[in-house]
Formats: sequence, C-alpha cells, structure tokens
Amino acid sequence: MIDAVDMQILRSLQFAPRAPFRLIGEVNGVSEQTAARRYHALRRSGVMRVVGLVDPAVYGEARWVARIRCRPDRVGPLADSLTRRPDIAYASIASGGSEIICVIHSPLDARREDMLLQQLPRSAAVLDMSIDLLIHPFEDRGTSGWTGYGGHLTPEQEQRLAGAPPPAPAGPHVPPDDKDAPLLDALAEDGRTSHTRLAEVTGWSKGRVARRLESLESSGALSYDIDLLPERLGYHLNATLWLRVAPAILERAGHEIAGHEEVAFAGATSGDHNVMAIVTCRDAEDFYRYLTTRLATVPGVDAYGVSIRVRRLKQAASLIAHGRLVRPGPG
Repeated sequence: MIDAVDMQILRSLQFAPRAPFRLIGEVNGVSEQTAARRYHALRRSGVMRVVGLVDPAVYGEARWVARIRCRPDRVGPLADSLTRRPDIAYASIASGGSEIICVIHSPLDARREDMLLQQLPRSAAVLDMSIDLLIHPFEDRGTSGWTGYGGHLTPEQEQRLAGAPPPAPAGPHVPPDDKDAPLLDALAEDGRTSHTRLAEVTGWSKGRVARRLESLESSGALSYDIDLLPERLGYHLNATLWLRVAPAILERAGHEIAGHEEVAFAGATSGDHNVMAIVTCRDAEDFYRYLTTRLATVPGVDAYGVSIRVRRLKQAASLIAHGRLVRPGPG
C-alpha cells in the first residue's frame, strides 16, 4: 500500500510526467533521492508506468469503442487474443464475464464490421457486437486520469511543476519517420527515459534528441501518460458508465465528469449513449456514493448504464500480467 509521499509523487507525475526528480522532490518537500527511489520502487513493483504515446491520428487512425458480448465459457481465449493485437487498447472483461470492452485504433473510414470480424470473430464465442466512434476525449492538464488514490497539488505546486506552458499545436501533427523508431520505442518502455539514454539508443546528439522531442510534443503527435493498477492501491471496483447527455451541455458535463477524482477517462462517443466514463472506486458502497453524490450533481445526465469490470487486460500501453503492469510484447 502506498503512503502520503508516494501519493504526492504519483500526482506530480500525472501532472508533469517528465518533470525532473529534483523538482518533484522540491515541490513535495522531500529530497531528489527520495523522489527517485519512491518512483523506481513503484515502477519495479508493477504498480505504475510512465509511457510515451503517439497519437493514432498521426497515422490517420481514429479510436473506436467496441463492446463484444460473448459466451462466458469462451470469453477468455477470445479476450486474450484481442489483447495481443497492437491495434487494441484499454481491454477488459465485464458484465459478469460475458462482455469484452476495448478501444480499437482504426481509420475513420474503415468499415466497422471489418475492424474485428475480418480477423476474428465469426466464431461461436461472439453473440453480439457494437462499435462506436470515440468522438472527443474530455482531457485537461492536471485533471485527466484517475486520482482517487489520494494526494493533492496546490495551484502553486502545479505552477512550479508546469513551468512555461506548452505552446498550443500550431498545425498538423509532425509524423514520426523510420529514424524515430528507437526514440519512440524507448519512450514506450519508459516515458521518463533521459536525453542521455535516448541519445545512446538513437545514435543522435542530446541536442538533436531535445529538438526532435520538442517538435513531436509541440505538434501533439507525442504525449505522455501514466498507467496505474488501482487494485494494488486498494481500489477494487472498476466500472464503465454509458451516459446520455443533452448535446447543448455535452461539453460542460463531459469536462465536469472528467474532473472527478474517481474518473480515469471520459469521452464523447457515438451511439445510444453519447458519453463513456471509466470509474474506479474502493468497493460497491464507494461506487454507490459516487453515483448518488458526484455524478448525480452533473446537469443533463438523463440515462445511464453500467458495465462492471471483472478482469483488467490492457491499459493505454501496458498489459496486466500476474498483478503487474508490463509492456506488451510483439502483436
């Protein structure tokens, strides 16, 4: 179980994933050595990973949310085969073991029935499937991601961690090329890989590494995320909420929901329910409290459905193996 120092380090990393340990320590009143030691202990234990991610839009891909209803006795092998695919993210088994929920990276003009059925599931395991477009993620710096484990950053601490605000993307994404592969591979393994190490793996100078990172980051092509394993932190209930919100207040409601500390992700989707939210709580009573207090105060939510996760399979850039976050192998 993590303590108050670990919580503050995690909060700092969620706000500024590549902030130096010296700055993280100063902001939270601990030494640089303590900040580094606590981070490395959390990473080695498989509780968290900082990862560098390339926006799928760089490759002309959109994100689609799939709900696959399966025969419970056949769901395991099908879910495992989906999880190994590189175009699949955020995969889990829900609804008592009869539903797979996952995010697919696929071109916007792809035929929806081709995304999965082309390779898999005309098998008897699949009973029904729906695929909807993730239209817009509700993400703001400092509020995105699950923070229900605790800790708190003051506005002054956030300002120190942020430094100079990043410039808004000035144009289209800068697409990575073949020469970027070692750079991106190292950041996918550890989003905090130093410029010195990145220079070693790419064969570039540190100056060239810094310039290329700045180019990819400022265009929005490259970003950083933190994968967390809430179960290891004492939070054992994970649910996907399917909400219906009036379009006139969709933006306001979406950002309000995304700002809840219990919410790991919220986004606007196509389909009968136009908002998807992933919620993490300690237990059923904690989840009930969230529904009847936090969510109940959000204006415009007039219907909802719930899928309770029973097995977490894949995060943004991590597999869950033996209760630890690990980097996926080849697809």
